[in-house]
Amino acid sequence: MASDLNYVEYVCDQAGLAGRMSFRKMFGEYALYLDGKVVAFVCDNQLYLKPTDAGRALLDRVDARPFYPRGKPHFRLGEEIDDRALLQRLLLTTAQALPMPKAKLPRRTVGKP
Repeated sequence: MASDLNYVEYVCDQAGLAGRMSFRKMFGEYALYLDGKVVAFVCDNQLYLKPTDAGRALLDRVDARPFYPRGKPHFRLGEEIDDRALLQRLLLTTAQALPMPKAKLPRRTVGKP
């Protein structure tokens, strides 16, 4: 089941990081970006935070599970979404702990060297 755009917008609004937070639809689900880094995914209207030691330290209870079969476990957030201050800290801490994405190489067109 694909995620609802309204839910994704709610999560982004709840984070209170306007201007720094964005999302992109991917395979019927969504990736959430903070300052250009993928920090979380929304799948089946569930929020999955990328796992980091810093993020784990902020959570009382960690529910780590993959959001697709044979995927890597991520922190599935539940009521933490409704606590704006905690959600914001989780997203900021996770973004700080993750490396910057690698620069993409320019695409080569077929038939041109």
